[in-house]
Amino acid sequence: MNAPSAPSFDHRKYQPVAPVGLKNRQWPDRQITKAPLWTSVDLRDGNQALLEPMSVEQKKALWALLVKVGFKEIEVGFPAASQPDYDFVRWLIEENQIPDDVYIQVLTQAREHLIEKTYKALEGVKRAIVHVYNSTSVAQRERVFEKDQAGITEIAVQGATWVKAYAERYPDVDWRFQYSPESFTSTEVDFSVAICEAVMDVWQPTPERPCILNLPATVEIGPVNHFADQIEYFITHMKNRDCALISLHTHNDRGGAAAAAELGLMAGADRVEGTLLGNGERTGNMDIVTLGLNLYSQGVDPELDLSNPDEIIQVYTECTQLPVHPRHPWVGELVYTAFSGSHQDAISKCLKKQRPDEPWQVAYLPLDPHDLGRDYQAVIRVNSQSGKGGMAFLLERDHGISMPRWMTLELAPHVQQESEKVVGELSSDSIRKVLESTFIQCSPFELTGYRVDREDAESLSARLNVHGDGQSSVISIQGEGNGAMSAFMDAFQRSSGVSVNVVDYSEHALGEGSDAVAVAFVQLNVNGQRFAGMAEDGDTVTASLKAALSAVNRAVEAGVAIQLEATEMV
Repeated sequence: MNAPSAPSFDHRKYQPVAPVGLKNRQWPDRQITKAPLWTSVDLRDGNQALLEPMSVEQKKALWALLVKVGFKEIEVGFPAASQPDYDFVRWLIEENQIPDDVYIQVLTQAREHLIEKTYKALEGVKRAIVHVYNSTSVAQRERVFEKDQAGITEIAVQGATWVKAYAERYPDVDWRFQYSPESFTSTEVDFSVAICEAVMDVWQPTPERPCILNLPATVEIGPVNHFADQIEYFITHMKNRDCALISLHTHNDRGGAAAAAELGLMAGADRVEGTLLGNGERTGNMDIVTLGLNLYSQGVDPELDLSNPDEIIQVYTECTQLPVHPRHPWVGELVYTAFSGSHQDAISKCLKKQRPDEPWQVAYLPLDPHDLGRDYQAVIRVNSQSGKGGMAFLLERDHGISMPRWMTLELAPHVQQESEKVVGELSSDSIRKVLESTFIQCSPFELTGYRVDREDAESLSARLNVHGDGQSSVISIQGEGNGAMSAFMDAFQRSSGVSVNVVDYSEHALGEGSDAVAVAFVQLNVNGQRFAGMAEDGDTVTASLKAALSAVNRAVEAGVAIQLEATEMV
C-alpha cells in the first residue's frame, strides 16, 4: 500500500495574471465623488453561501432591514431553481411588500425553461430586474462546456433573446435586463467586450433605458489594480457606453473585494453588487457596509443609512447565524478601542481640541464613533492594563459574578471614580455596590409581571409600573418575537416608537440549590446609543427582562425621551 504523498506547498504551479495592456490608464488619478447604485445580493448570493439557508421568516426580516437601510435594488433569489426563493418572490408580490421605488432582481441561467419559470414567479410585479448569466472563462469554456468563444456567445445571445421575448408577454411591467459574463476576471477582456456587445444587440438598450452589464470577479484572481485595468479597458473599448450601466460584483478570495470595487468605480463603473458585512461564497462578497463607510469617511454621502450598525449586525447575525469579527472594518466591537495608553492620551487630547465647525481630525480615529452610535468613554478608557482584570476577578472570586467583557468595560470608569474617593484598597463588596447602584435601575419603568404565549408565534404581554412626577401608573404592552427577550423588545418598540435593539446579553446563576438566583446583563442600542443594564431574580427570564428595563431606564437618565402607550396585538 502506497504511503500518502506529502502536502504540496509549491508556488511554481501557479502563474501570475497577465497584464491587461491598458495604455494611458486614467483611474489612478480619479476620485470617487458620488455613491454608486447599490444592489444587495444578501438574499441570493449571501443566502446560498450559508450552511443552513435562511427560513422564509428570516428572509422577511432581512428584506425589511435592506429596505430600511435604503437599497433601491435588491436581488431576492433564483426563483426558477429554488422553491423557497420562488415562494419568497411570490410573498413579496402578493403581499405588496415592494416599495414603489425599489426594484427586485432575480437571477436565472440562460436556459429557456428556467427563464420561463422566472417570469412566472414575477407575475404581478410592478418593476423588476431579470439577471441572466453564463460562464465565459477559459477554464469553463474548455473544461466544463467544451465550447469555443462562438459557442459560448451563442448561449448568451439565445438567453438574452428568451429574456426579451418573455418580457414582452408582460408589457405593463417596468423591466430591466442585466447580463453577467460569469468569471469575468478569468475571461479575456476583449471576449468579455464582444459577448456583452452581442447581448446588447439583442436587447437594443438606449441611454434612456440602459441595460446592466455586470462584470463579476466571481473568483478574485489578481491584485486590485489589475481588476481596475480590466474595468477601464472594458469601458473604453465597448460600443454604446451610454446605453449600459456598468456593474461590479467582487468576491474576497484575496481579501481585496472592497478595494477592487472602489478602484472599479474609479475606473468608471456605475453600480456595485454586494452584501451586508461581506457574507458570501468562499471568503465572501464585497462588503457594502465597509465600502459605504469608506466613502463616508472621505466626505461622500453613501446614500445608505449606515448610522446604526448595531441594528444591522443584530438582524444579520440572527438571519445568517454568522458572527461579526470584533475587528471588522468600521463596525466591529473593538475598532474604536485603544488599549495603548499613548493612543488613549493622543485621542483624548485631539478630542478636546476638535471643533464642531472643522473637518474631523482625531488621532487613531478615522471616523467619529458617535456617527455610528459608539461611545467616546469606551474609546479613551479601555486599557488591558488599567485594572479591570483585577476588578472582574474579585467580583467572580468573592461574589460569583462573571461579567461579559463589555460589562467589565462599562463598569471600569465607575469603579475608578469610586476608588479615587477612598484611601487604600477598594474592597470587592464596594465594587459590587458600585455595579448594582449603577446598572440596576427601577425607574421610570418597573416590571411587575409578564406572560409568554408559545402556542403560535411567541408572544409576550408585560405589565409595567411607570414612575414619574411623584406618582405612578400601570401600563400593559404586548409584542412578538422568537424568544421572550425578542418579544419584549418588540413590545417596547411598539409602545414607545423608539428604536431599541439588543446588542449583547449574558446571564448565569448565582449560588446553588434553592438559594440560587439568576443575574443577567443586557446591552441595548437605544436610538443609536448603547446602554447597559443588570438585574437579579429567582427566574432567569425575569432577570433578563428586568436587566433590559434597567438599560432603558439608564437611557432615560441620560436624556433619551421615552413615553409608553398601552399596546394590544391585532
